[in-house]
Amino acid sequence: MTGKIYLDTSVISALFDFRTPERMLMTKSAWKQLKNYEIYISDRVLEELNRVSEPLREEFLKIIEDFAVLSASENAHSLAKAYIEQGIFPEKYYDDALHVAIASVNQTGILLSWNFTHLVKLKTRRMVALVNTLENYLPVEIISPPEL
Repeated sequence: MTGKIYLDTSVISALFDFRTPERMLMTKSAWKQLKNYEIYISDRVLEELNRVSEPLREEFLKIIEDFAVLSASENAHSLAKAYIEQGIFPEKYYDDALHVAIASVNQTGILLSWNFTHLVKLKTRRMVALVNTLENYLPVEIISPPEL
């Protein structure tokens, strides 16, 4: 194993998103590399996937059944609020902040996402690293599947 990796919902859903074939192929390519990692998702990811209608929900749940599930602890909620207070994430995107916080609190090292709006961008990476340092957490690398 080369480390821990946290998958947000966008990576899992991209495996079946035929509307964006190139992204789907890049995700499948990255998926093959996941065997080198301890793979984590969270209870928040499960909640988001459970909102999807059948038969796709069944497919999603099948491919993640062996992944370890991290809970959104009190520490994760506190860190997510710190991200929002520092202006990294708008309050209405609390779930995005929570994904990063869960990955940080559990020291996964890497958060894999296709969310370029709020997660996978330089400003977010730098600000999260700063807040994590101030809150005594290790940094988390927020990357997209092609970067894996």
